[in-house]
Amino acid sequence: MAGKPYKGHKKGAGRHVQLPEWLQKSEAWRTLPVGPRALYVELKRRYNGSNNGRVILSHRDAANAVNAHRNTVGRWFTELEKRGFIVMAQAPHLGPSGIGKSSHWTLTEYPTDNMKPATVAFMRWPEKQKPRTMKEPPCHNDSDTRANLRVVRE
Repeated sequence: MAGKPYKGHKKGAGRHVQLPEWLQKSEAWRTLPVGPRALYVELKRRYNGSNNGRVILSHRDAANAVNAHRNTVGRWFTELEKRGFIVMAQAPHLGPSGIGKSSHWTLTEYPTDNMKPATVAFMRWPEKQKPRTMKEPPCHNDSDTRANLRVVRE
């Protein structure tokens, strides 16, 4: 039985970006703002399965891809690095002919192209809480008590 010819010579649904459930449940991802999330999706879109450690994305290209200013995107890269989602494998530099070369990024959820295992550093990221400091001893809303504390301190 002959089947219908495939419409438009398509060979599948195309590429997609997968965000696994365990990544989305991590504390680092849940507390991540929207901008760095969009940047991470763009970085992951450029990962093809064999180029981890050589994922190339400059600040200008990232800014165009996520429709933001390149200075803002720079802060997002820093945030993703602090939380352990990405690592800079190669810093931006000028090539031998004076033409700028972009940064190379490593996604920590995958093994690198030189067979180093995935570090998954973002799973160890704790929510850093500010230490609680007490400038004034706790007291009730009674104004007499506050006045007495001020007199004692002076």
